[in-house]
Amino acid sequence: MVRGAERGRAAHRGPDAHVRQHHVPDQHGRRTAPGARAVEHGRRAAGHAESRGRHGHLRHDHRWLRQLFGDPAHAELLAGAESSGPGARGLLMLPYFAGERTPVADPDARGVIAGLTVEHTRGDLYRAALEATALGVRHNVGAMRAAGADIRRVVAVGGGTRGGLWTRIVSDVTGLAQEVRAVTVGASYGAAFLAAGAVGDPDIGVWNPVRARVEPDPGLRTAYDELYGLYLDLYPATRDIGHALARRRRAASGPPGPRD
Repeated sequence: MVRGAERGRAAHRGPDAHVRQHHVPDQHGRRTAPGARAVEHGRRAAGHAESRGRHGHLRHDHRWLRQLFGDPAHAELLAGAESSGPGARGLLMLPYFAGERTPVADPDARGVIAGLTVEHTRGDLYRAALEATALGVRHNVGAMRAAGADIRRVVAVGGGTRGGLWTRIVSDVTGLAQEVRAVTVGASYGAAFLAAGAVGDPDIGVWNPVRARVEPDPGLRTAYDELYGLYLDLYPATRDIGHALARRRRAASGPPGPRD
């Protein structure tokens, strides 16, 4: 989740842009807008924005990869990704395995694994998947900033906070520090906080205090800036091929089902 004070218009009103200052077209060639909405205590609130890009797909992407790898323990995958190191030994992944929402708004976008050789390992592939997620976060943050959002605070939530590697990668790729709260997973916990707010004025710092702060490694900035540039190039370079393959898949699958 990315939360920050906004400048000017609400973040979800502004134009979308890459850091290279050109608009990202959807599959119909239209300009798209970043997926940001203001929320606070379950209500829309001025001065806060929440990134809701492709993150709804992340759980499914990583579960799919884990199944392809033979369902190893999560700690084993993280250890392999840690050993791979920044840049995944020359791999770059476009994580659009279920299409993509913001900031490209393209349901026919397709996943790409670029640079793959017979020398790459399971750890390299998993590292590339973690870095692809972080690159996607940076892409959404760039779109929000282009729309006028002033990102001042980032809170890491969800299962990705386990083990520490993924949160470090996100900070290193985006250049943003992150807060990690004592409880990071549990919709019921958040629902209880919202319920408490209906009858009182609970303090989130007491309810769920910050237990760690993840800082970016400045020594990795140049390498990840270069990788991000390649990431931005990969979608437009493969978009037409991805769309053609999506059409072929639909034709081979017969009439669309309720979830097609």
